[in-house]
Amino acid sequence: MGGGKVTGAAELTRWRGFASLGWLVVLLAWETVAPFFPLFRSWRERGRHALRNVALGLANGLVTALVFAVAWKWVADSAAKHGFGLLNLGELPAWAHALLALLVLDLWTYWWHRVCHAVPLLWRFHRVHHSDAQMDVTTANRFHLGEIILSSVLRLPLLPLLGIHFGELVLYETLLQIVVQWQHANISLPPALERVLRLVVVTPGMHKVHHSRAQPETDSNYASLSSVWDTLFRSRRCRADLENILLGLEGKDSPGQQGLTGLLRDPFRGENR
Repeated sequence: MGGGKVTGAAELTRWRGFASLGWLVVLLAWETVAPFFPLFRSWRERGRHALRNVALGLANGLVTALVFAVAWKWVADSAAKHGFGLLNLGELPAWAHALLALLVLDLWTYWWHRVCHAVPLLWRFHRVHHSDAQMDVTTANRFHLGEIILSSVLRLPLLPLLGIHFGELVLYETLLQIVVQWQHANISLPPALERVLRLVVVTPGMHKVHHSRAQPETDSNYASLSSVWDTLFRSRRCRADLENILLGLEGKDSPGQQGLTGLLRDPFRGENR
């Protein structure tokens, strides 16, 4: 893979990093001024929680940048060069190609997320994300490296088969990073605005339901950008009393389980739920 591939892959890391950091600062300030849940007893507790989650995110980002971003660009560029892939079968305008690519990527993310809840082995990795009983903006970074590797490997055939351009992947990943941070933030929207927005996009209120300890609620609201997928595939669930939701997972609250070492080891414990 040539230098151009490395340079292009660096774009993905750079833009995601800029978007993530800038928006993180805004949402941290919002959570501080107007938190929805009283999650932390002290700044020290909040700081430890944030450092643990961000450490996981940095490790995942490093692996993505060093291993997968270059490979994604190579397979996407190769497919575009040879006209290979579903979206390259016709002469689509650039804007139409990009719009369809975003929709297809978001649909793929919906089903990957749903499968992670349904398949016991995948759930073991994904529950690291769900076990956060103090969900805030930093929880958007809290994923086990195993889950990141699995999803990244599956993208390698997905990009050329669908004919998705690397620039479209960069755009989707940037939008996803911004929206996912917003969804996890310990904030709320005015009820009327929440009701309108959730018709089209996944809102913080919808995602709080997804992080509930009640399994029927945990196994709902799988969408990432557009909430249309949850409506279409009958996985949407809403509730009015968001303030009564208990976040996290039962049996995952001990300090040992919530520490960085405990989170990394969790998928390799025996239980599936």
